[in-house]
Amino acid sequence: MLDKDALASLKGLKSQMEAEKERVDATIKGTQSRYGFAVLDDGREIFVPPDEMLKVLPGDRARVCVHPGREGKPVADIEKLIESPMGEFVGTCVTKGKAFFVQPDFGTLTRWLFVPPHARNGAKAGDHVRCAILRHPIKDGKPQAKILRVLGNHSTPGIENQYAVASFGLADEWSPALQKDVEAAVEAGISLEGRVDLTALGFVSIDAAKTQDIDDALYAETTADGWTLYVAIADPADYIKPGSRLDQAICARATSVYFHGDVIPMMPELLAQQTCALVEGEPRPALVLKADINNDGEITQFKFIEAIIKSHGKLSYYAVDRYLSGNNEDPVMHTSAVEALYQLYRVLRERRSANELVMEDRQEFRWVLNDQKQIESIEPNEKLTSQKLVEECMVVANRCAAQFMLEKQSSGPFVTHSGFRADRLDEAKQFFERFAPELLEVDPTTVAGYRQIMATLASSEHELPLRQMVNRLLTRASLTTAGGAHMGMALPAYTNCTSPLRKYADLLVHRQLKALLRDQVDTGIEQGVLDGLSQSIQTARDACIYAERWLAANYLKKLTGFKRQVPLSAVVAQISSSGFIARLTDSGLEGFVDLRKDPEKFSFDKWTVSLTSTTRRFQLAQEVAVYCVGFDPKTRVINFELVPDCGLKTAG
Repeated sequence: MLDKDALASLKGLKSQMEAEKERVDATIKGTQSRYGFAVLDDGREIFVPPDEMLKVLPGDRARVCVHPGREGKPVADIEKLIESPMGEFVGTCVTKGKAFFVQPDFGTLTRWLFVPPHARNGAKAGDHVRCAILRHPIKDGKPQAKILRVLGNHSTPGIENQYAVASFGLADEWSPALQKDVEAAVEAGISLEGRVDLTALGFVSIDAAKTQDIDDALYAETTADGWTLYVAIADPADYIKPGSRLDQAICARATSVYFHGDVIPMMPELLAQQTCALVEGEPRPALVLKADINNDGEITQFKFIEAIIKSHGKLSYYAVDRYLSGNNEDPVMHTSAVEALYQLYRVLRERRSANELVMEDRQEFRWVLNDQKQIESIEPNEKLTSQKLVEECMVVANRCAAQFMLEKQSSGPFVTHSGFRADRLDEAKQFFERFAPELLEVDPTTVAGYRQIMATLASSEHELPLRQMVNRLLTRASLTTAGGAHMGMALPAYTNCTSPLRKYADLLVHRQLKALLRDQVDTGIEQGVLDGLSQSIQTARDACIYAERWLAANYLKKLTGFKRQVPLSAVVAQISSSGFIARLTDSGLEGFVDLRKDPEKFSFDKWTVSLTSTTRRFQLAQEVAVYCVGFDPKTRVINFELVPDCGLKTAG
C-alpha cells in the first residue's frame, strides 16, 4: 500500500501532466501515410498518431488534446468531432474477401471505406462511383460509405469525363425549377424597343461545323479609307435578371466546359442554342460593335449598338479556309463579306504584330475519338486562317469594350495582366544582365517596355530559349474591377465580351455596356464575385485536364503497353528542381520525368532553367527520348522515364 508521500507525489505528477495538456480546436490534415497533423488556429501543426487518425477524416474540425509525446515532442489526441465538411466524393469499388469497399479519390484520404449491403446501390467491384460518408469513424474508427450513383466502369464510353465532372463537383444538369424559370423567361420575351434594325446587313457566323450556341456573327464593308467592321454578339442579358435563381445558377457554373467528346453548357440549351443563338435566317437581339478601321489597321472610331440582326449564313472554319485558299467555293454567296473580312484581318494582324503582341503559334494536335470516346489517333492540326480572322475581329470588339468602360469609369470586369511579378523584378534585371544586356535600360513595368522585352527575347538568336525561360518571372492574367494594362497583349486595357452564352464574365460585361448605353447606374461589380468566377473557371479547367490526362494515358498504354520497349521522341517543356515535363513530338501529350529517383544527383539552375548531373544535362526545348511507364490516377500524372544514355553531355 502506498504511503501518503507516494500518493501525494503521484497526484502531483498527474496534476503536472494535466497542466501540460492543451485542449484546442484544430483542422485535421491527412498525409499519404497513416499519420496526420492537427493544424491549430495559431498555425502550429501537431502530430496525430495513426491510431488517432482512424477516428477522423481529412478536413475535419475536431477538439484535440495536445500533450508531450516521446522525446517531449507534442502529440494530438482526438477528443471530439466538431464538424466534418466532407461531402460527396468519387471513388472506385473494390472487394476484399466478401467485404465491399470504396477506394476514395479524395485528397489525402487513402483508407478504404466499408460499404454495407443496403448502401451499395447496385455497384459492383471495378465501378467508378459517386458516394458520401454514411457513418463517421469518430466513435470506433470504422467509417462507412454509401453509393449515391454508379458512374460506370473502365469500359463505359466517356467515363473519364463523367468521373472528372463528379470529382470536381461540376453541375451537369438543370433542376426542373430552373427549367421552368428558363421557359417562363423565353415565353415572356424581351422588349425590342429602341433596338436598331440591322437585319439587312450581310452578317455571317464562322465557327466549328457542329456549333449550336453561336454567339457571334461578322460583317465588314470596304470604305474610302479602310473598312467598317460589325461584330454582332448574342445578347442573353435581358432574359437573365441579375440575382435571380437562374442568374445564380449560371454564375456558379461560370463557363461552358469542353471535354473531348462532351460539353457541359453554362447556359440552358433553350437560351444558348435556340432563343439567343445567332442562327442562320432568324432575327435575333444582339449587341453590335460598329468600328471604323483605316488602311493601317487603326480603329478610328467605334460605338456599341443594341440591335436586331439576322445571320445570312452559317459558315464553318474549314469551308471559309478552303475558300480563302482557292480550293472551295462553298461561301460563294457571301463572297463580298468574306473577302472584306479577310482583307481587314490581314491589316489588323499586321498592325498587332508590329505594334503589340500576338501569341506565337504553337503546334496543335487534333484528337480523333472512336465510338467508345477513346483516342483512336492524334493528328497535327495547324490553326486555320479563318480561325485567326475571327480571332482578330474578337480582339477588336474586346478592346473597344474595355476602352468604352474605361471612358465611362465602369467597374468592369476587365482582364488585366501585369507582366513581370513585382517580387521578381530584381531577378528579371539579373536575367537581362546575363542573357540580354541590351534590355537593361528598358522599363519592364510599362506596356511599351514589356512589349520590347518580349519581342526581343522571342527573336533572339541566343543558344538558349530565352522567351521560354523568362516565363517563371511572369504573372497570370486576372479578372479585375479596375481597368489596367494587359501586358501579354501589349494593350492599355482589355476585357472579354464576345462569348456571353459560354462565359459568365462576358455576360457581366454585356450588362455593364448595356447599362452605359441606356444611361443607367453602373451595376457595381465586386472583386469578390470576379475572384469566385476565376476559381470556378480554374476548377473547370482542372477537370478537363484530369479527363484529358486519363484519356491520354489510355492511348499511351495502348501504344506502348507501359513497357520500356517503345521509345518516344519528346522535347523538354517545363523544368523544376525535381524533374521535367516532356512533350511528345508527334502527339503533344505530356508526361513527367522524375529525376529524384535517378541514381545521379541533379542540380537545378534557375537562370538557365536546367538540370545538370555529373554526366547529363537537361534544359528547355531540348530533344529527349522517353518511355511511357504508367499513369498515377491519384496525382493525375503520366509518368515518363528516360531512355538510357539520354541527355549525356557532349565531350569537351
